[in-house]
Amino acid sequence: MYFSDTSNLSMNSAKNRFFSILNHIEEVIIVSMFALMVIIIFVQVIMRKAGNSLSWSEELGKFLFVWISWMGISLGQREGEHIKITMLTDRLPFRLAQIVNIISDIVVIIICAVIFYYGVELVVAQGNVPYAGIKISTSWGYLAVVLGCGLMILRTLVSIKRSALTLINGKLPADTKAREGGD
Repeated sequence: MYFSDTSNLSMNSAKNRFFSILNHIEEVIIVSMFALMVIIIFVQVIMRKAGNSLSWSEELGKFLFVWISWMGISLGQREGEHIKITMLTDRLPFRLAQIVNIISDIVVIIICAVIFYYGVELVVAQGNVPYAGIKISTSWGYLAVVLGCGLMILRTLVSIKRSALTLINGKLPADTKAREGGD
């Protein structure tokens, strides 16, 4: 019994460390890309006023915006900030509401899995097609879709686990969000 408790603690610790690192990387990437996008657009506005527009800046700004958006869906799931219509679940008994949450999360995973699949196909198919202005493969743009949906699936699995624990225990452990991909 002692061995299994120790290995379980070790596994939880590794999982917590993984999510902590993932959370940090996600935030750094999103903030860095946003800062870079703002700087590029600001410089482009100044250069345009000076009569010397940068040909690549608009395309790079759009590229960064796409990456920020797709990375942001995972962050939104982690923080529970996606739009939900709770009119039904607010009126359901507690346990039934958790079941509905699990079902809706499964639907989200299915949708993300389909987008992930076709995103991978686009990444492969567009490997030799460059962006005109920034001269990199358009696969890099489509990779944002794949990474965003992959992370969204991971975060939604954590949400399902949370809802299942709530369903089983009748309440959510207080530190679950912080341990598994939350704050």
